[in-house]
Order: sequence, then C-alpha cells, then structure tokens
Amino acid sequence: MSLIINEAKRILKENRGFILFIVLMSLCRSAIADWYTVPTASMQPTIEIGDRIVVDKMAYDLRLPFSDISLARMGEPQRGDILIFESKIANERLVKRVVGLPGDVVSMSNEILTINGEELDYKIAAETANHILLIETLSGVKHAVKLDKSQNSGLISFGPVTVPNDHYLVLGDNRRNSADSRVYGFVPRSEIRGKAHRVAFSLDYDDYYLPRNERLFTSLY
Repeated sequence: MSLIINEAKRILKENRGFILFIVLMSLCRSAIADWYTVPTASMQPTIEIGDRIVVDKMAYDLRLPFSDISLARMGEPQRGDILIFESKIANERLVKRVVGLPGDVVSMSNEILTINGEELDYKIAAETANHILLIETLSGVKHAVKLDKSQNSGLISFGPVTVPNDHYLVLGDNRRNSADSRVYGFVPRSEIRGKAHRVAFSLDYDDYYLPRNERLFTSLY
C-alpha cells in the first residue's frame, strides 16, 4: 500500500502544473465562461449549425462552481440578449433571444411583434425563393430574422401575453423553425446559465466539417 501511495505522490508532484491547469480550467468553465456547440438552425442567421459560441456565465449570476446555486445576481437579461438556458420543459439546453422582460405585454400578429403597445420596426434585408431576411429593431438592437418560406409553423401570431416576474419571453431568430416561448412558455430566470457573446469558431457539417474561417471570432451583436 505504501508503494502505491508513494507512486501517487510522485505522479502528483511531477504533474502538479498540469493538474492545477485542469482544475482552474474546470472552475472557469463551470462558473465564469464556457463554449457550446449549436446543433440546430433555430437561431439562423445569427448562429449557424456548427458554431461554437462563447458564453459569459457571470453575465447574470455568480454561481457556486460545479452547481446551479446562484450566490449573487450580477445583472439582468435585456431585450436582444442571446441566452443559454437549461429548459426543464424541453429537457435540453436551448439558445434563444430575449424579447419580453418581466412585466412586458407581448403579442405577435403575422410575425410582427408588439411590445407594450409599440410595434417593432422591420426592414427587408434580402429575399430569395426560399426565405426572407428581415432586420428587426428590438430596443435599439438590430438583428436579422429569417422567415423560411417552406415552413408554415402555425406560430406566426400569439397573445397578447404578460411576462411574469422573474421570467422571460424568448424567440429564435429563425422564426418559423424555432421551438421557443411559443412552444415551451416563459423561461424562469433560474434556468438561465449565461449570455452568448461571439462565435469562437465554426465547422461546416455539410462540407466535411471544414472550418468556416469567415465566422472566426464573429460577434453575435
């Protein structure tokens, strides 16, 4: 037994730098920042399938490492933020954009959003035989919204609904191809894990997983 203990001590001593690095990296990914692969098209064109996105896990909460326990609130989600959250209803991690804040009255009519009685501004950026790209202005945040002409989701209108306290209404930018608050309801703040900031890198799944160089370190805002 003593031989095993001595050998373990030797390995730990010889590799303490590497072990410390692994521990610090794990702590960082658990509580400070992380990166996630996006496997679906629900946030196109902002986020593409195969993007690896960088997430600020301290944007809204300081959490106990390796747990979901919030030690302190660091900030509050704002309209236009792209959230990472662990949806209990969907039973998976989701990435969506904040549209409605607590207390907001939100409605959608033929894919046009109205928040607290004010209709959002939309401009056509591009149109093809397959889709329309709109520029939506959400509390000063301009971002692209994709309308897939081949999809008829039946989710083009809803509400008006009032967002409950400590909850958020979220939508995907690919409006006709996104399971979001129109399907799963409001997102509890306790499920939010961070704010997506940029694309670290991206792999093209349709082209032998080759990197998309044009998306390297691209901002999501």
